[in-house]
Amino acid sequence: MVDATSPVALKNALAERSHAEGFDVMRVTHADAIPQAAGRLRHFLSENRHGDMDWMARHEARRASPRGLWPQVETVIMLGMNYGPDINAPSDNPLAGLAQETSGLIAVYAQRRDYHNVMKKKLRRLAKWLAQEGEGEVKLFVDTAPVMEKPLAEAAGLGWQGKHTNLVSRELGSFLFLAALYTDLPLPPDAPEIDHCGSCSACLDACPTQAFPAPYQLDARRCISYLTIEYKGVIAPEFRAAIGNRIYGCDDCIAVCPWNKFAQAAQEAKLAMQADLHLPPLVELAALDDAAFRHRFAGLPIKRTGRDRFVRNVLIALGNISNPAPAHIAAVIDRLADEAALVRGMAVWALSRLAPAQVPEMSERYYAGETDAHVRAEWQAVLHG
Repeated sequence: MVDATSPVALKNALAERSHAEGFDVMRVTHADAIPQAAGRLRHFLSENRHGDMDWMARHEARRASPRGLWPQVETVIMLGMNYGPDINAPSDNPLAGLAQETSGLIAVYAQRRDYHNVMKKKLRRLAKWLAQEGEGEVKLFVDTAPVMEKPLAEAAGLGWQGKHTNLVSRELGSFLFLAALYTDLPLPPDAPEIDHCGSCSACLDACPTQAFPAPYQLDARRCISYLTIEYKGVIAPEFRAAIGNRIYGCDDCIAVCPWNKFAQAAQEAKLAMQADLHLPPLVELAALDDAAFRHRFAGLPIKRTGRDRFVRNVLIALGNISNPAPAHIAAVIDRLADEAALVRGMAVWALSRLAPAQVPEMSERYYAGETDAHVRAEWQAVLHG
């Protein structure tokens, strides 16, 4: 039995149980530990850097402070689970996949089972144990509520927010899933982590779309992760070539971080890499209809984006192949008659990149009957420049 009257004993026991559940790190901070977060969030939203993620603006007050979400919270317990590849192995380094133009590059986290499901089961067990042992109330969050995970993780000492705005751990690197337990129990806080970025700018220099207006600031509207995952619309032409073969997310800014040289590969068995998601052929992915998409990505993060956005991304990647084979061109032409206008429009652009000589012939077949304004605009752009 744990001595519930001793906050230190309760915290130590919770740390042991969190490691037994597969979390790599657990730290504690006070609910009022991030007073600066509200101002930073307000500036981010005022600059419209959240793009069309309207939920961020709708829940600004609840997100700005833990007490905005739950007034009774006293302690925030932050947990981290490593999902990193073996960054020092050439075959596992996500940057190596950029050279494989005919294959799709998927962010490391999305090559695994949906972390929300994996972590939430573990958190429920921890929350139940803590509520029983400490005789308090506990709420759990895994990236699905207005919680400032990264500032809270920094305040708790898990790591610091680097110049790319992601969390960096000296022991675990940058590939970390975060989760939070809010409780009304008083637990002793850990010391916050300090910034160890120094003069390094590797993450800023690596961004293909210059998504960082300044160090420690992100403009999501230019971020490939946002564009390929969150953004529902037509990706602007200025970003398409820079996307390369990244069909779901982007790891560039965290993969180049020098602190990853100390990181180890993920150990959680339920988050094992899915072999068929490591550089899958673009031609194969372009042919997915909705049913095939749902079947292939069941239980994986990619499914939440939906088939149309995903195939949109695949067509952009196809359009970026420098030496296309006939199969690549055929895969693009097949999508000119797709049911989704978002897909048809990207097929037009990809065709103009892979086989410009075929644009006039294909336009005669598909342009006249096109009713969607966006797709017609794509045809006009490639026909008339």
